[in-house]
Amino acid sequence: MGYVYLYVGTGGGKTANALGLALRSVGHNKHVVIVQFFKWKKDIGEVLVQNKLKPYYEIYQFGREAWLGEKDQTAEFAGEKFAVEGVTAHDKKLAKEALNFAEKTMLEKKPHLLVLDEMGLAAYWRMVDPEEVIEMLAKVPAETTVVVTGRMAPKSLLERADFVNEVTQVKMPKEFELTEGIQY
Repeated sequence: MGYVYLYVGTGGGKTANALGLALRSVGHNKHVVIVQFFKWKKDIGEVLVQNKLKPYYEIYQFGREAWLGEKDQTAEFAGEKFAVEGVTAHDKKLAKEALNFAEKTMLEKKPHLLVLDEMGLAAYWRMVDPEEVIEMLAKVPAETTVVVTGRMAPKSLLERADFVNEVTQVKMPKEFELTEGIQY
């Protein structure tokens, strides 16, 4: 059975860690599939690079545009209040589609690396049933490594993962400009 890695925590860099493994895999001519829960932006580096890395790299997004809303709402991203009030039935539908797509792709294509970006958070917020996630992970082919990211993750996912890495924010400027190629 393939290994499951979980990158979780309040610090930045969970997706970047997963993308680093994707780049490493592509460097060895290994097939990588990335499924992004929540995300939709097409002008981010991991989407822009896909044509340069074909046929080894595929990325699919299942978020609705501006699901976080306005900039002031983004600051509430980590809070339970946002989870309860901000997630819509449409968001849950998209998350379920992402999970189904990820499982089908994993079983049919058997990629070397399958990245489930923000699935930990989707399961924590119960946008997808955590038990369905665990059932899917029980089917990981031996040749596939799965990386799950998310600010938070349910206990069942923490227990199922073979490797759990917590990314903790120690320090960051109160105000800074996002840098192309670094934060996106």
